[in-house]
Amino acid sequence: MQFDIEPRFVTFDMNGTLIRFRINDAIRATLGSRLPDEVADDFLRACKVYRVDECLGEYQSFLDVVGSSLARATHRFGIEAHEGDAKAVYDQIPTWGPYPGVTDALNRLAASYPLVIVTNSDNAHAAQLVDNLRAPFDTVITAEEMGVYKPRLRAFEYMLERLGAAPHEVVHVSASPTYDLRPAAAMGITHKVYMDRGFEHDENWLGYERITDIADLPVVLGA
Repeated sequence: MQFDIEPRFVTFDMNGTLIRFRINDAIRATLGSRLPDEVADDFLRACKVYRVDECLGEYQSFLDVVGSSLARATHRFGIEAHEGDAKAVYDQIPTWGPYPGVTDALNRLAASYPLVIVTNSDNAHAAQLVDNLRAPFDTVITAEEMGVYKPRLRAFEYMLERLGAAPHEVVHVSASPTYDLRPAAAMGITHKVYMDRGFEHDENWLGYERITDIADLPVVLGA
């Protein structure tokens, strides 16, 4: 399906949508033998839930989000924690690159639309990760700039205010109903694309277009 609008902006979540966000790999590598195989999957799911929970409170650095979520999970599962664990995970983030096909699709779209990133990354990491994408972005909005994290509604209010755009003038693209598509829908953003990366459940009641190949995104947008 192709959207029936000419958006002023195409806005993107970055980590997990465009960048292959390998935080589970980083946690496994950091904890090593301290993380038993029999609890690893449950532990990593708990870390994700705790990261979401940490993002719902007052703003803190993303290093602190990682640290607090790891601390809560290691305490819950009785896993030995070391002081440098969070920093070891956090420092790996800017080394991650895009999913296959992302750079080509973004460059194709950039010929027709201003592209915008709205990310839970901090300023330093966002700058490096955007460089890793090798595509032109009109605007990059970070959690550090906004003073809140997605899925807080304020993040999407800030985005619209910063762009000077109405909800119907943007198309928002994300691999996460939890962090992006639910709050975007709540803010009246009707044109949404779910880039299904397989790590969250399809929530088609949110009224998005679902794609499984980033190459389909220019088609959906008519580019």
